[in-house]
Amino acid sequence: MNIADYKELQSLKNERESFYIYFSAPNCGVCKALQPKLEDLFQTNFAKLKAYHVDTALQPDIAAQEGLYTNPSLLVFIDGQEVLRRSRTIGLDEVNESLNRYYKMVF
Repeated sequence: MNIADYKELQSLKNERESFYIYFSAPNCGVCKALQPKLEDLFQTNFAKLKAYHVDTALQPDIAAQEGLYTNPSLLVFIDGQEVLRRSRTIGLDEVNESLNRYYKMVF
């Protein structure tokens, strides 16, 4: 699901939702290669986190408001709190290890 504007992101945070956002651009080869791997990781290990996407070519303001100036980027929120932020080089094993503890505490 795409996030339409920064207001929508703020609303998700305020409602204490648990979700992740993948920031990418259509001309980014790494973004295209990483996205299905991240989706698989989240569906397999963190199924209760809702998936969102921001196309930074269409909505650069959302990424800029979050301080993200490179692609790909990943933000993870659990219970409305940011628990993980990665940009450019995103290791799947590291994401898995970093989220495991938070995820198990909440879910």
